[in-house]
Amino acid sequence: MSRTSNRADGDIVQDFLSVADLLEEPQLAQLYAYLAREGEATVQDVMDDLELAQGTAYSYVNRLVDAGVVDVTDDEQPRRYAAREIDLTVTTAAGDREYTITPALIDAVGRRETDADIDTYIDRHGVAGLATALTYAVARERGEVTHRLMAEDLDISPLAAEMILQALRPVVHEHYDIEEGGAGLDELDVGDAADDA
Repeated sequence: MSRTSNRADGDIVQDFLSVADLLEEPQLAQLYAYLAREGEATVQDVMDDLELAQGTAYSYVNRLVDAGVVDVTDDEQPRRYAAREIDLTVTTAAGDREYTITPALIDAVGRRETDADIDTYIDRHGVAGLATALTYAVARERGEVTHRLMAEDLDISPLAAEMILQALRPVVHEHYDIEEGGAGLDELDVGDAADDA
């Protein structure tokens, strides 16, 4: 679902609205991330792996198919579904920041339901803030920045920076090529960051 400027405006707007649903409903984001991770899955797989009731699983899968972010890959029973690649760049209303909606960001939003640190960060900084934090998390895991640099750049406490970086670490390692042992510049734990708060 990568979009370029030669697309019709209506198509781009529809794509954005479809992706916006994923960013506003963590359960849909979680399902999308699951399908992206698995490659293909049946509704039974979704029910088993995400522990969803049958009606809920069918409803969510159908919503994602209708939104155009999931495709039916096999019409034979049982049907198989796969997530479409999403790469959509959005500019904030103030025009001061641009961020890209990717499967990694959608995965991070989906973890909101089970990770209190991600949930709190989204409440305080919005999805755009989470997208920015994800960029820092990738750079942190590559050894390019520290939690202190992130805190200074974003005008947040070092503790808040360390907590969201730790929460996003599994997302980063699942979606990006990170060399083992590449955490580099600051491998502090949250307790060390608390001393900075």
